Amino acid sequence: MILVIVEHALGKLSKSIYEMATAARQIGREGPVTMVVLGSGVSSLAEQAALLADQVLVGDKPELAHYDPEIWASAAAQIAREGEAHTILIAGSRSGREYSPRVAVKLDAPLIEDAITLEDRSGVLGASHYTFLARVTEKVEAQGPVVVVTVKPGAFAVAQPGSTAAEQFDVELNLPLPRLTVTGRTEEKSERVSLTDADLVVAGGRGVGSPEGFTQLVEALADQLGAAVGATRAIVDAGWRPYSEQVGQTGKTVQPKAYIAVGISGAVQHLSGMNKSKFIVAINKDADAPIFKIADYGIVGDVSEIVPAIITELRK
Repeated sequence: MILVIVEHALGKLSKSIYEMATAARQIGREGPVTMVVLGSGVSSLAEQAALLADQVLVGDKPELAHYDPEIWASAAAQIAREGEAHTILIAGSRSGREYSPRVAVKLDAPLIEDAITLEDRSGVLGASHYTFLARVTEKVEAQGPVVVVTVKPGAFAVAQPGSTAAEQFDVELNLPLPRLTVTGRTEEKSERVSLTDADLVVAGGRGVGSPEGFTQLVEALADQLGAAVGATRAIVDAGWRPYSEQVGQTGKTVQPKAYIAVGISGAVQHLSGMNKSKFIVAINKDADAPIFKIADYGIVGDVSEIVPAIITELRK
């Protein structure tokens, strides 16, 4: 059995689940592809997952209403153990990277992180992932009765839901008492597409000059293109933009079809979060900026002149 732990938010499956459905089919290991839906009041999520899997296991309990890495790890490990799963796929998101090591420890299993390829090689699970700030592709192997894998977002194609829903089964869970109590939540709302799900990203760096410059250049261009907005760490640290928009080693990793870098010099920490984008367009007045070394298209000039000109043409 291949288990895929479903990640979800606001009543919807995350894009990573559709990518992991593809990964699960490509591995070449025996057994059904099984989606595991954890949470409280998750019947609609289970129905969505049923169009991607061979079967769905549902852990619907009040204790799972809020994400808790220890509770999630206990539930995933218990289901894997009882179902005799040989492969467990977890999204390579912040929460996935947080609880996946706990699952591996509970199962005494090897852990492969941020896999971009997966293949069964006569009982040995082979994978590859990026290392050294995404400059090197490393090949690894894991052997054992069960292997835990986090799948890098954007590494696999998005699976299309089927027309026939898989059978769903409720599972009984013996969960530990939580050591963390959620006293309140604040949700950031945006009308724009999610940064990690976007096909097009417009990101800004110090070259935009000011918070007002970011709004007038980066946000305005993103609005015209229907793109998500990203920012460098320097912009976020300065308080110009929220942390949720940070792209880079300590922020989010994105792989859109096109990434437009406005006033971004190209520090390696930022490049590691976006250098696998299909097309990279850089706009910067410094012709020697590192961003131009990886850009597919480069425009050397003042962003305060070039970006408004682009916006004007788009409006036409």
